[in-house]
Amino acid sequence: MPLDSMPLAAGYLKAAIDADADLGGQVDVRIRNFRGGVGLPTMARELFGERIPDVVAFSVLGWNYRNFAALAETFKQLNPRGLVVFGGNHVANQGERIFREHSYVDVVANGEGEFVLRDLVEYRMTNPGRLDPKGIEGISYRLEDGTVETTPERARIDDLDIIPSPFLTGTLPMLDGAGNFRYDVALMETNRGCPYKCSFCYWGGAVGQRMRAFSRERIAAELDYFAYHGAQTIVLCDSNFGLLESDEEFTEDLIKTREKYGHPRALETSWAKNKSTRFHRIVQDLKAHGFKSSFTLALQTLADEALMDMQRKNMKVNKWESLVDWLSEENLDCYAELIWGAPGETVESFIEGYDQLATKVSRIAVYPMLLLPNTSYVENRELHGFVTIRGENDDFEYVLANRTSTLAENLDMQQFMFWARIMGENQYLRHVWEPVRHLAGLTQSQIIRSMMKAAEASTDPAVAEFRQMAPVIAESPVIAAGLRRLSATPELNDFLVEWWRTAILPAFPPQWQGFATELYAYESWCRPIYDQPGVPLRAGWRACTEDGEPVFVSEPVDFSYPVAEMLASWADVRLREPVPDPCSYVFRAIPGYSDHLDNHETAAHYVATAERCEPSADQ
Repeated sequence: MPLDSMPLAAGYLKAAIDADADLGGQVDVRIRNFRGGVGLPTMARELFGERIPDVVAFSVLGWNYRNFAALAETFKQLNPRGLVVFGGNHVANQGERIFREHSYVDVVANGEGEFVLRDLVEYRMTNPGRLDPKGIEGISYRLEDGTVETTPERARIDDLDIIPSPFLTGTLPMLDGAGNFRYDVALMETNRGCPYKCSFCYWGGAVGQRMRAFSRERIAAELDYFAYHGAQTIVLCDSNFGLLESDEEFTEDLIKTREKYGHPRALETSWAKNKSTRFHRIVQDLKAHGFKSSFTLALQTLADEALMDMQRKNMKVNKWESLVDWLSEENLDCYAELIWGAPGETVESFIEGYDQLATKVSRIAVYPMLLLPNTSYVENRELHGFVTIRGENDDFEYVLANRTSTLAENLDMQQFMFWARIMGENQYLRHVWEPVRHLAGLTQSQIIRSMMKAAEASTDPAVAEFRQMAPVIAESPVIAAGLRRLSATPELNDFLVEWWRTAILPAFPPQWQGFATELYAYESWCRPIYDQPGVPLRAGWRACTEDGEPVFVSEPVDFSYPVAEMLASWADVRLREPVPDPCSYVFRAIPGYSDHLDNHETAAHYVATAERCEPSADQ
């Protein structure tokens, strides 16, 4: 079962109210944090079962918009004079639409919400039964006659340290009932703002284009707090980590914290789009101290016309090849991001870009295009010819067509994305891409299409069920569900072994087919261990402890070729005849993959590694 996600936004809101001298002793603020998949009756019981609140504030995003609107309706039945507040990027500046669709919502916050909610609570206490808070900046609200009022924009918070820390104040609990860190990752901000205004994104518009930072002392204290409570992975909610001088200071403090406590062990973030010498220094420091991280190439597209429409044409991020080469020289992995469905992109240009990118980076995250509120794409939807549909269970606008791609083309590409995201983005296949490209002459997209074709032809019931999981829109929850099914179903692995044997192996030159057979076996051993509670480990693995830490260790596995060493020197090896050299490997993986599988960035930390050992006596 996945761990809880940290309710950072709610933590800020509660901490700001609790810290207010006039409110702290007069109000009881409680956070209710719900996992994905929790039903509305359960949420209603948690929210309203003990007592009925006077104010309910929801941190709204596309995936919870409809559920929270339903809970607002229930709340108003229980407390008709209660106050419902919606906040978050998805609803900011969308008051007219929100109030039209949901008569139970009273106020929409249009920017940073920490002090907006505090002021609304204070207003409610001094004006019970009334709602005309025209003195509170940064909100939209509805009067009793249905009129919608929007107050002047609220100034961005310049001194971020005036926002009480939800960690240092003890606002958010850190441990579960067993005394373990209760969240999948530790979320924190070191700054706010984004200097860019990409057409598909509202980050810079939501929190301002001018970067503002929390103090080094506060951030260091929060890092210490997380490490003391056993957090293994820090995820920064920053837009461009590696851009500011303070990012280097953060890295220094992160390393000192690791030296003090032994963790955190991983850092995930949205890296600076343009990689400077500062970025290179940070990466090298993290590597030198054993930190895991996913280095992101946030390209989104390689098509010039699409880049122009995205307002990203002149960004240095587009000069990505040299960065990948440098990361490779440093023995550091990275992954790339692409978006399918951008205007200016065609199926042909997207696949060309995908395969071009795959020659350097096989791990490519491919996201379906969404039209997000307040973005340039939404403001110019007619110009771009967008055809969209809102999700059945969410409020996102999914792009089905635009001026350069048809509905039929988009639906076909969504099927491709389902397989590409599981196999490439989530690294179910990780080692085979380059050998197949060089020796069998197949691009990454062709390999994926080959797999799709084999699945369509299969009569195996397990394959048919998996094939039917491919969605109309290849959104992340469906990808995670598919990956879980694949990891837990031996018949699907058998199908892929047979696909490799019949569709891919014959494409290798005869002298390389022995290596290619073992290549796929090696790939299988390198996958993370899907450690479901109560389910035995897959054959050949055992759980043990090494250096005081839990680990999964395989039995020695015999190979006729030194696959690991050949892959490590592939640029030279592929130019020579393969020479058998019997060897054995022991594989190691850390536990916890089943809890982190839903996030491909953190899941990447759980792939197994190989260590050569003495071959068995019968080799």
